[in-house]
Amino acid sequence: MKKFVIVWILWILSWVVLSSALAAEKEVELRGKGLIAHSPPFTMTLPGELRWVHSSSTDYPGESSRTRVHFFVREKIKQVEELLIIQIAERTNPQAEPISVPPLKSLSEDAAYLTGRLKKGDREVEYLVQLMGWDPKAPSLHPIMKAGFIIPPHLALQGQGLFVYSLDRAVQVRFSKDAQSFGIKVSDKAESWKKGSLAGNERKASEAFQKTFLEMMQSITFPKL
Repeated sequence: MKKFVIVWILWILSWVVLSSALAAEKEVELRGKGLIAHSPPFTMTLPGELRWVHSSSTDYPGESSRTRVHFFVREKIKQVEELLIIQIAERTNPQAEPISVPPLKSLSEDAAYLTGRLKKGDREVEYLVQLMGWDPKAPSLHPIMKAGFIIPPHLALQGQGLFVYSLDRAVQVRFSKDAQSFGIKVSDKAESWKKGSLAGNERKASEAFQKTFLEMMQSITFPKL
């Protein structure tokens, strides 16, 4: 009887975890190249099909806020080539100060390729494209590693998008692509990717990524109120 009770409890716990994961996955859905977020509602067109990997939610009582994070990847033989992170911050106490976000900031002046803002109705989307290095040891990437994927310690091109949806919610989009996955031979030295000295295939890859990410930002739509 005791063994049956333990098995039953484990089954319930497994079901709760699975149900939570499925609910989180449905908060931000992928339909082909389309990303559909439900809370807050917005859509975005991706450059290709990705797969959902992990979602989490963390409360910050001292700040009266909650942060939900959704991870998506495109991989080749379990090695990540593209990584999309959707981060949603929301106010949990209506009496607290409205959600506010600091402006996007590049890792360095030499690494920033493109910055700007897009007007989307009453909202504004800030964006930034830069060079970065994927760090498999970074705590923020542990969920992807635990899911069985390999994150190579390569240089990557990253685009960030940021917008305040309402007084209660703000969204950050981070999309990065392995610099070695453009199908052309490029340098693995950061010096070759500095904004002022870009040339050859590094320039081609950088310009292709900038175009791709800008199209992602331009594709963002919000429902009419």
